[in-house]
Amino acid sequence: MREKKRLENALATHDELMRRSGDINAYFDLAHEGEDVSSDLRREVDDLRTLVEKLEAETLLSGDNDDRNAIVTIHPGAGGTESQDWAEMLMRMYLRWAERQGFQTQLYEYQPGDEAGIKSATFGVNGEHAYGLLTSEIGVHRLVRISPFDQAKRRHTSFASVFVSPEIDESIEVEIKPEDIRVDTYRSGGKGGQHVNTTDSAVRITHIPTGIVVACQNERSQHKNREKAMSILRSRLYEHELEKKRAETKQIEDSKLDIDFGSQIRSYVLQPYRMVKDLRTRVEIGDVDRVLDGDLNELIRGYLLMRRKEQK
Repeated sequence: MREKKRLENALATHDELMRRSGDINAYFDLAHEGEDVSSDLRREVDDLRTLVEKLEAETLLSGDNDDRNAIVTIHPGAGGTESQDWAEMLMRMYLRWAERQGFQTQLYEYQPGDEAGIKSATFGVNGEHAYGLLTSEIGVHRLVRISPFDQAKRRHTSFASVFVSPEIDESIEVEIKPEDIRVDTYRSGGKGGQHVNTTDSAVRITHIPTGIVVACQNERSQHKNREKAMSILRSRLYEHELEKKRAETKQIEDSKLDIDFGSQIRSYVLQPYRMVKDLRTRVEIGDVDRVLDGDLNELIRGYLLMRRKEQK
């Protein structure tokens, strides 16, 4: 079914390219006849460029798991309420990006902050190459802005970490020994519907040997939450093993750095100037609001191009 969907998407993309190419040729014909179609032609060319750049990014996805769905976990770092608010801004950014791509999302775990933002959140992103595209986001993200929580209106720096793992299916075996896990149940908080705060249905699983902790609270049933949490744990352990292999070849993931100064992969500056800068690829974007609203494709493309150069 996955291969069938991939081929259907490829055919649909081919049809879309041919249609847009035909529309552009038609506008040129109208222009030769003396009609003013410059604005329409410019719009069509911009749309075609966006589509071609998206396709180019997909050609850079050749990893074993790049075509899989993704599981995204966000944690605030140094900065207290500031970072918790920043972590929620990042979550919104990724959910908006997924919506722009036509991907489906599902919230698995959400812990609200003390005053604002979130203490942690885990959600799934389902779509073709979701994991491969979102690997560009693994690491620490830094925000510089005038704090909305500071009455003196001083500039603050906040940090949050993003971790992404591939959603794995039953064909990949990951051994989890019963004695290696601790299962805790608790009452759900935050988003979730009428059943939130009524029963101890939320489940948190700790993998003792690695210290990996996962949680799920979006289902009404404790059994379903445990089942989903185990699925997330399997994906995290699978990614953990991949990280160990990368470490052996000196390619340790940025996500293992401290969530603090000097470890960020990307900076989002709102004050004293406005700029998003990826410190790995040197891609810079002046329209910060556009990025925070989910327009990440230029940043993702820059990372994938860098990764391909490193692999050569």
